[in-house]
Amino acid sequence: MNFEDTDFRQEAIDLENPFDVKLVKDFLLQLGFEFDPSEVECTMIVYNLKGELVGTGSHQGRILKYVAVAPKFRDTTAFALVVTYLTEKLLKIYKHTFVFTRPENAVRFRGLGYTEIATAEPLFTVLEFGFESIRTYQKYLKTLIVPAETSEIASIVVNCNPFTNGHKFLIEKAASENEIVYLFVVEEERSVFSFAVRWELIRKGIEHLSNVVMIKGGMYVVSGAIFPSYFLKCETADDIMQKQADLDVTVFARYVVPVMKIRKRYVGTEAYCATTAAYNESMKAILPGHGVQVIEVERKAIDSGNDGPPNYISASKVRQAIKEDRLKDVLDFLPDSTREFLMSDDSLAIRSKIKTGQGRH
Repeated sequence: MNFEDTDFRQEAIDLENPFDVKLVKDFLLQLGFEFDPSEVECTMIVYNLKGELVGTGSHQGRILKYVAVAPKFRDTTAFALVVTYLTEKLLKIYKHTFVFTRPENAVRFRGLGYTEIATAEPLFTVLEFGFESIRTYQKYLKTLIVPAETSEIASIVVNCNPFTNGHKFLIEKAASENEIVYLFVVEEERSVFSFAVRWELIRKGIEHLSNVVMIKGGMYVVSGAIFPSYFLKCETADDIMQKQADLDVTVFARYVVPVMKIRKRYVGTEAYCATTAAYNESMKAILPGHGVQVIEVERKAIDSGNDGPPNYISASKVRQAIKEDRLKDVLDFLPDSTREFLMSDDSLAIRSKIKTGQGRH
């Protein structure tokens, strides 16, 4: 539908212009949104011939955000115009888009051709649209299936930022207890160690494990990742975190488990990261209902030689040591592949980035 066929007009705002940003911020505030221009790449508005602001929408990467229409215009074509404008723009770049919304709003997106992937009541529904989909990822998974003689098929999901002896211990334990282990590596580039580096450190570190199959996490395993919480200001941070985890685990259970015939998922105990702890709880609550046993393994620790608390291995401790220029203090945390990389000039850019505190570590 063309805007010229309606009483509405559209334009992209200048996110560097304080007046434009205030216009959108004030409009969204009335609708329960808190607009943060730093969280978007592009924002458009729809207005009528009287100059009234009718609706707005934004995107960050392939994800639609802040899609909202004023109440008195919700029975018009305004919502469809916003979503269509953004979707067509993103399809030219990504061939695929996501939207995260309240479950009660999902019907509006379904009406425009979006397909629901999963819901975590009462906070989140994730939908997608495009030339690629969750079915595309399933086709990729099918190319990696290893024929098994037993049902002892396990999975592990790792980020490895960087790969440590803790990760190696968990993978080796799963490999020793199962016929096949599918190792999913988070692909999204939100870590200081790039996906390519993380993949290679893991690959070198587990070369001796012939029954472990490495798999790219794609857009569906601990991704999407930028779960927007901007429309959940009345919810607690813990509730939001837990529902984000529920959504991710539900996608894994519904679309990955049946394809790979997974019967176990191994995880390490978590004492440091609230997000990872929330994922562990979601797995325990959701996966058994899909025939998957959750095996929580005590996090590997280094003997500190005293009666103090265990010195648990942690990737975050490694990053902190790099930041404080004391890498030698955590060398026992690292397998050969990671140790050699961090001691080489190949890691200079990463170590510099950590030391200067740039980006998400």
